[in-house]
Amino acid sequence: MTDPEPSSSAAQLAAGAYRLAALDQDFLLGDSTRGLRFQLEYQKSHEALLAFGVVSTIVCFGSARVREKGPGRQAFWYDQARAFGRLASIEGGAARGGPPFANVIATGGGPGIMEAANRGASEAGAPTIGLNITLPREQAPNSYTTPELTFRFHYFAMRKMHFAMGAKALVVFPGGFGTFDELFELLTLVQTGKMSRIPIVLVDQAYWGKVVNWQGLAEEGVISADDLRLVDFAADAAEAWQILKRAGIAASPAREPPRHSP
Repeated sequence: MTDPEPSSSAAQLAAGAYRLAALDQDFLLGDSTRGLRFQLEYQKSHEALLAFGVVSTIVCFGSARVREKGPGRQAFWYDQARAFGRLASIEGGAARGGPPFANVIATGGGPGIMEAANRGASEAGAPTIGLNITLPREQAPNSYTTPELTFRFHYFAMRKMHFAMGAKALVVFPGGFGTFDELFELLTLVQTGKMSRIPIVLVDQAYWGKVVNWQGLAEEGVISADDLRLVDFAADAAEAWQILKRAGIAASPAREPPRHSP
């Protein structure tokens, strides 16, 4: 009597349950692994920044809709963001070589003001960071971010955390909802002591005075008068850099403390 032919295990081998967890996209992108995806978005970019030698950043926010030769004040805003990226990279030390690299310009990595600030830093010969994000309307990274420092996020929360980590200053150019969201997120972190106080400079006081009644917030009692001191205003890139210099942001020493979360 002969032994029966062994049955095929093809169905078992092909089943999703048999896939290694680390290679199973259906599992990794499921609801139960959301926390793991948060951790991976934190860890991947954090390790890359450390490996490159980035120890601190100067964060620049502003509208993605601004164009180099755009209408009205757009061309001025673009030019000033570009000039600031270059000036801060040269005088802040990021363009002087490394690692370590301090005061590295960091933006959302997209077009408009982000592109301009990254462009200025790149033209100065400095590394420059782009923290891009997946959006319904696909947003590609601009061509001026350092490839090894160009990251893509799914979660806004994790992207914001990386903006806050290691930031020695924040410079904000005119923008809309996204810019306001990012600005007031960091203002709140500083106001509540969740991160160390850093200089926050808003470029083009005429714009910011028009779109936000800062004094009115204090007069209505929803912020304190002291909170108004959390922000400074600058007319242009040169004045923004002078404000940062007075706050102690300049060419950094050879070594700085490691980056840390707020």
